[in-house]
Amino acid sequence: MSSVKFKNTRFNPDSTPFLDIAKQMAQAFGYTADLTTDKNLAQLLRLRVAQKNECAYCVILHAKTAREIGISEEKVDNISSWYNSELFTTKEKAALAYCDALTEGTKVGFQKFHKAMEGYFSEVEIAEIAAIVINMNVWTRLKLAQGEIPYFE
Repeated sequence: MSSVKFKNTRFNPDSTPFLDIAKQMAQAFGYTADLTTDKNLAQLLRLRVAQKNECAYCVILHAKTAREIGISEEKVDNISSWYNSELFTTKEKAALAYCDALTEGTKVGFQKFHKAMEGYFSEVEIAEIAAIVINMNVWTRLKLAQGEIPYFE
């Protein structure tokens, strides 16, 4: 995997003023941020957003980071079907369902996903989890728009 490189195929991200805002969000809620949310759960959420939004750059980056911080290969490899797996705790499943609903939108009412979170997380933790998911959605969309794609050198 170390031979994978990335290139922009559409535009240089430095050409948009939005990049500075995205960088500030990454400092606050990205994978190097100091958060109260469990770092493994936060990384699973980032990986799930990357996978849901089909951002190749983000999937590679966040799968690698997940493994580096000690998340099992099986969880990383099974993120696309977390809901049909016993590898994830009920707490993780509540957060992943919330993540999916916030990323995709939902026709059945977002409140039920928020309510499920209240059984496991404080109001502050829920707000932080929302920020983690929103931050990742910003980054996946930015990387998709700029055309950041992987290639072998």
